[in-house]
Amino acid sequence: MKSLIVLSDTHGNRAEVEKLYPLFAECDMIVHLGDTSSDGARIRSAFPGKTYLLNGNCDIPRLGDDELTLDVEGVKIYACHGDRLGVKRGAGELAAKAASIGADIALYGHTHKACEKFINGVTLFNPGTLSRYAASKSYLYLAVYGGKFTGKIVDIQQ
Repeated sequence: MKSLIVLSDTHGNRAEVEKLYPLFAECDMIVHLGDTSSDGARIRSAFPGKTYLLNGNCDIPRLGDDELTLDVEGVKIYACHGDRLGVKRGAGELAAKAASIGADIALYGHTHKACEKFINGVTLFNPGTLSRYAASKSYLYLAVYGGKFTGKIVDIQQ
């Protein structure tokens, strides 16, 4: 089994991100879906070799990839920030892109709203945001084993 911690749109909230470091130490992979400010580089520095950074619309400099495809335990995962696929208007374009490459899961951020959807045979997860100004903060815990997966959006109490 592989465990992934997926977060997005932290926007420099280093204190909230650092609370997750014990979880980062135990998991197999960390995926930050963009709008990291400096916290993405800090995560990658603290957990090299298992941290994947994606570029968001607010990321200057661009520290990661614009999109990423991972094969984890027989599950194909497509990841992006989501702004270039218009996720604030809906998830259809994202689902179509993920389905076109045979992905089982699509991970995205940008909207600051945590959700799980199933469209076109693809499970879409948005972990929400850890931005200090958000009314609700969350991340995604994703477990993958033998071609199957389960995801849990974890709300963080303020």
